Parts: sequence; structure tokens; C-alpha cells
Amino acid sequence: MNRKTLICTASFLASAAGAVFAADPVATAATAATASSVAGFKYLAAALSVGIACIAGGMAVGRIGAAAMGAMSENAELSGKALPFVGLAEGICLWGFLVALLIILL
Repeated sequence: MNRKTLICTASFLASAAGAVFAADPVATAATAATASSVAGFKYLAAALSVGIACIAGGMAVGRIGAAAMGAMSENAELSGKALPFVGLAEGICLWGFLVALLIILL
């Protein structure tokens, strides 16, 4: 299993864990400890989704940015075609933030 597949799988599992633990149970006297445990897992899942997405986004921007700079050094006309790919890689972090926001709010 290569590194990209491992990172994508870990990000998916963190998002799935957040979806599982996002639902708050009805808080009664008997389930107060369970409710605090679920809230803790909710925040942990949100942190994992943001953290893994930002790490993966940083790795993607590093590789795409290096390739874009290399291509632009040979042909300056490629800058308009190469830079949008860097922006797409940065969008990975935004998706991780949105998943975390949905985990916390829902």
C-alpha cells in the first residue's frame, strides 16, 4: 500500500469515525457518562479529520508546487495551467475543515 492510499484511507476512516460518534444520545442520569464519552470522541474525530486533511494537503501542495515550478522554468506559458492545480490541492484542507465542522455541529 503506497503512501497516498494510506493517507486517503486514514482520512476516510477519521471522517467515518466522526459520523459514527457525531450523534448525541439522549442525556439522562444513566447515560451522562456515555454522553461525555461520545462528545470526547466527536471532538477527537473532528481533530483527526482536520489534521489528516491538512497533512495530506501539504504533501500534495509540495509535490504539485515543485512540479509546477519545474515546468514553468522550462516554459513560462505554463503558469496559467499549473497554478490552478496547486489551488485544488489546497482544497483538501478545506474539505477536512468542513467535515470537522459538520461533525461538531451535527
